[in-house]
Amino acid sequence: MITTVATTPFDGQKPGTSGLRKKVRVFQQPDYAENFIQSVFDVAERPAGSTLVIGGDGRFYNRTVIERAIQMAAANGYARVLVGQGGILSTPAASHVIRKYGASGGLILSASHNPGGPDEDFGIKYNIANGGPAPEAVTEAIYARTRTIDRWMMVEGEAVDLDRIGTSQIGAMVVEVIDSVADYADLMEELFDFPAIRAAAAQGLSIAFDAMHAVTGPYAHEILERRLGFAAGTVHNGTPLEDFGGHHPDPNLVHAKVLYDLMMSPDAPALGAASDGDGDRNLIIGKGVFITPSDSLAMLAANAHLAPAYAGGLKGIARSMPTSTAADKVAAALGIPAWETPTGWKFFGTLLDAGKATICGEESAGTGSDHVREKDGLWAVLLWLNILAVTGKSVMQIAKEHWARFGRNYYARHDYEAIETAKANTLMAGLEASLPALPGQSFGPLTVAAADQFAYVDPVDGSESRNQGVRVMFACGSRIVFRLSGTGTEGATLRVYLERYERPEGRLAEETPAMLADLIAAAEAIAGIAAHTGRTAPDVVT
Repeated sequence: MITTVATTPFDGQKPGTSGLRKKVRVFQQPDYAENFIQSVFDVAERPAGSTLVIGGDGRFYNRTVIERAIQMAAANGYARVLVGQGGILSTPAASHVIRKYGASGGLILSASHNPGGPDEDFGIKYNIANGGPAPEAVTEAIYARTRTIDRWMMVEGEAVDLDRIGTSQIGAMVVEVIDSVADYADLMEELFDFPAIRAAAAQGLSIAFDAMHAVTGPYAHEILERRLGFAAGTVHNGTPLEDFGGHHPDPNLVHAKVLYDLMMSPDAPALGAASDGDGDRNLIIGKGVFITPSDSLAMLAANAHLAPAYAGGLKGIARSMPTSTAADKVAAALGIPAWETPTGWKFFGTLLDAGKATICGEESAGTGSDHVREKDGLWAVLLWLNILAVTGKSVMQIAKEHWARFGRNYYARHDYEAIETAKANTLMAGLEASLPALPGQSFGPLTVAAADQFAYVDPVDGSESRNQGVRVMFACGSRIVFRLSGTGTEGATLRVYLERYERPEGRLAEETPAMLADLIAAAEAIAGIAAHTGRTAPDVVT
């Protein structure tokens, strides 16, 4: 029997680039999660008899919301729900399950790399039938519905045992609890040369993988230790915990310092890697060398032909605008298109669906390909392992040879977190107002060649996205990008992206901070970060 619950709208339920993210205490308000989920169901396109996929990263409050979402799906006409065992599905695994089983969409319960726990973060994202994040037209429709919603619906029944694989019934809807790992692991085995990696592992190739007590632990245990034969203990922090062990599940050099220190030590394995809360981001460190996400995208694209899935070549490479232009140089060498999109994986979806791109990446530690419609942390790690196994080279060798061929893009991102929103908006408004006067101005040795607010017209569907970040381009080829992030839950995060290109004959072995010093000074002079925010240094440098 369907129960209809009267409700009233909540302010601020607008999905960002990665869904709706707020503190747990916000989601715990009566009707809050229900309003948003019902709004999704009210606007989502789905034929009769549709399947819905539900899963999350295991953070605090996941199970509670999953149980409610199942009850609500039954009331809203879904014929079947597929839910990961224990409520667990990594974001790329959820994308694959949606695609494999022909679901009309899925709810992914995660706040990605943000911390978890009763006082921390929670999130809900809706993915459409292609497995990718809902495009802007859909998220805008969801937001519009949240502002007028007056009821939500559910079918009350016995709670589903999320820990037991099998089927049950709620009303007329079938609920199937599936193995969270199997489908995804099988897909990875189709993409990569597992026999070559197994052989290399038997001959001494080694990896340390930090799952950060987040969602990828079970996937990494199954793939790395069981299927590929790496030693037990290869996966560190492999048990998903509701609070991620009290740590911040963001795979960067600050929050994965233990892994970084190991990789800079004499006892380092060949490859160090980590993934984040929901499994879609990655960190790659070789023995004695950190590979920036921008460089990792370029190096993977340049060597992807060594993996069976990409042996026939790539159709194109896509990157987000703030990501360094290193991948563009690979695309030029391969004679394939290079696409520059706004930040947000959803912007890659149309390119992938149309066969215009094969590999995509963002500077925020996300890389992936057309095998799913999300970035995929373990995919990137496995492609690196495939390259190391087939070539017999070290990460350092691959990096040095890449820079010698294509040149090196020295790159860093400076994050100023939890800035008072009004101050952040004032800073960006001032930047935009200064754009017409910037060309021709000099800041130290740097002369501005052009400056703009990035806008994008999708080459497939013609949709337009404006105000995607301020770009300042210098005559020497360097650039600075300023952008407010939409992935936090409190205040605003100002991201400043700094990029300096050195040609193959240039200085390829310098320390990144020294090479970016002039850009750092120019960013402060142009934006007045200290004056606007009171911050004299970033909170995080990646």
